[in-house]
Amino acid sequence: MTNKYQIVALPGEGIGEEVVPASLTILQRLAERQSFSLRIDYGLIGQPALKKLGAYFPEETAQLCQGKDGILFGAVTKGGLLELRQRFDFFANLRPVKVCPSLINKSSLKQEKAVGIDILFVRELVSGIYFGASGRTQDDTSGYHTMTYGDRDIKRIAKIALVKAQQRRGLLTVTHKENALPQIPWTRLVQEEARNFPDVTVTGMLVDNLAMQLVINPQQFDVIVAGNLFGDILSDLGGALVGSIGLLGSASLNSAGFGMYEAIHGTAPAIAGKGIAKPLGTLASIIMMLEQWGEIEAAQSLNQAQAKILERGYRTADLNPQNPEILVNTEQLVELFLQELS
Repeated sequence: MTNKYQIVALPGEGIGEEVVPASLTILQRLAERQSFSLRIDYGLIGQPALKKLGAYFPEETAQLCQGKDGILFGAVTKGGLLELRQRFDFFANLRPVKVCPSLINKSSLKQEKAVGIDILFVRELVSGIYFGASGRTQDDTSGYHTMTYGDRDIKRIAKIALVKAQQRRGLLTVTHKENALPQIPWTRLVQEEARNFPDVTVTGMLVDNLAMQLVINPQQFDVIVAGNLFGDILSDLGGALVGSIGLLGSASLNSAGFGMYEAIHGTAPAIAGKGIAKPLGTLASIIMMLEQWGEIEAAQSLNQAQAKILERGYRTADLNPQNPEILVNTEQLVELFLQELS
């Protein structure tokens, strides 16, 4: 029996309008090869939504997403994304950072430091400073954002991180700043949840030290759990570890397993509209979507196709190709994927 999936594509702005359609062209070819069907509805978010529908995240877009099997998200500059995350309670953000062997020379680290990097960031996504009370003073001379975390919020993301660590190498690092933020006891709360996971080793680490350790010795890390702000910053550092932030994807899930899948590179205005953006971050997110659906063979096929293309030396401009590497643009890269999946 053919599995049928319905997804909503929200390209947004900047290179989101390029990499999302490009990736969906590849996904549609994969669906034909793997014998599952795919229905894609396009929606508006960010500046295009504000211009046409009067809001960054209009109710029309929210209703379009309701009841689907996934959301493929591009990028926005301002407005829409936080509302989308909150509307569907996408509290668990998964961001894998894994070095591709054929791109190890693109890492900002020496090769011996980059070999074997395989980290999963588990970031709490709908609480913390991005969602706390904020504003400007009446005299407009200062502003404030408030970091608020309920114990429940920390414990439920801790469970996700512990399960992931249990499925991997059994190591969980808890990101915190408890020397300055003692009222938000991440380490204690995660350790309380870890009583049900005796095979997982939990270690707390101050965020500033953790950032340093990611550069000095990234191979020591397996799963890293973090709050919204710290998880945002640290996982972006992963782009330097693997060679480009454009390689990294993410999945944002709610408790029902419904998810939004998003490259973490942002709108990249410097290259938007030039046809040179690579869709690999979005494809990495699609692989996570396929895995969430249980389409493991399809996910492996897409991953293998990417590995072969990169092994043959094809590179987009942001990867700074050097002879004998071969520079390709977005359209050419898509065609390479279609050939591999034919």
